[in-house]
Amino acid sequence: MKKVNYICSILLVLAVPLVLGEEVTKVGTTAAGFLNIDVGARANGMGGSFVSMADDATAMYWNPAGIALFSKPQANFTYMRWIADISFNYVGFVLPLQQYGSIGINATFMTTDPMERTTVYSPTGTGEMFDVGSYAFGLSYARALTDRFSIGGNFKVIQENIYHSSANGLAFDVGTLFTTRLNGMRIGMSISNYGTKMQMTGQDMLVQVDVDKSVNGNNPNINAYLDTGKYDLPLMFRVGVSMDVLKGRGDSNLNLSLDALHPNDDVESLNIGAEYWFRNRIAFRGGYHSLFARDSEKGLSFGTGFNVNLLGDIVFTADYAYMDFGKLDNVQMFTLTLGF
Repeated sequence: MKKVNYICSILLVLAVPLVLGEEVTKVGTTAAGFLNIDVGARANGMGGSFVSMADDATAMYWNPAGIALFSKPQANFTYMRWIADISFNYVGFVLPLQQYGSIGINATFMTTDPMERTTVYSPTGTGEMFDVGSYAFGLSYARALTDRFSIGGNFKVIQENIYHSSANGLAFDVGTLFTTRLNGMRIGMSISNYGTKMQMTGQDMLVQVDVDKSVNGNNPNINAYLDTGKYDLPLMFRVGVSMDVLKGRGDSNLNLSLDALHPNDDVESLNIGAEYWFRNRIAFRGGYHSLFARDSEKGLSFGTGFNVNLLGDIVFTADYAYMDFGKLDNVQMFTLTLGF
């Protein structure tokens, strides 16, 4: 009974921000929104409730402290065709350093196919092509301070560009992970995208203007630069709990997880998920994104995955996730992982 009360108390604490949430949001007021696109088919199949799980190379996105628990190197690649045919890719590599912790590198790419430039005078196209891209390159380090508690960080360089203009920024993620004595329940916390503001600059900001149209005979083509605004990064605070309630009984494992999210540009919400493994070979997952969030198109998700041993100690894992986005249809994600 005490264990049940303990778990209920934790869930109540996680839900408090939802009750006290702000009525007015700041949706669309931050730069580099791609940084909040959830990474990994496994995590997304569980409804994005992964901050306390964080036990594969995508942990560098969810909670950098998770890579401190690695016993062997791991490489990870994620591909997704995002909304409006935008390509989203994530790659990560983690190298454990035994008693010195673990280091990792990661990169996120969000790109579009080339598009034809249009203008007021050429609304059907000028024949000139351009593309849009958002990129983040990260370096992570994590270390276990005790056999139950670890801490980690991820430093990243960010760039967004469109046509001849770009914006650059720096950000830092930090996370902690604690394994309790309550049946191995894990508690995770992370703060993501704490960093500089971003401002769009480039030759597209160069324009020719007439500084005073009331004066005749002056030069109507004076070079000037448009002064664009500086925008915050999409800061995200996550805290969550998870537990394997079966612990291998009957060759099965069942992970249940819950995350509470507090972004700086939206309302608070919950992600919930479950993952069932049979003989650590095949997995089935389900979850729900953005529970209690207003006007969110995110919702139900599910997925599957399997492990295969290759050449002895090399483990190959393939994961798939399907996410319902309401009016925006659906998104499917694929992740391949090698542990060696």
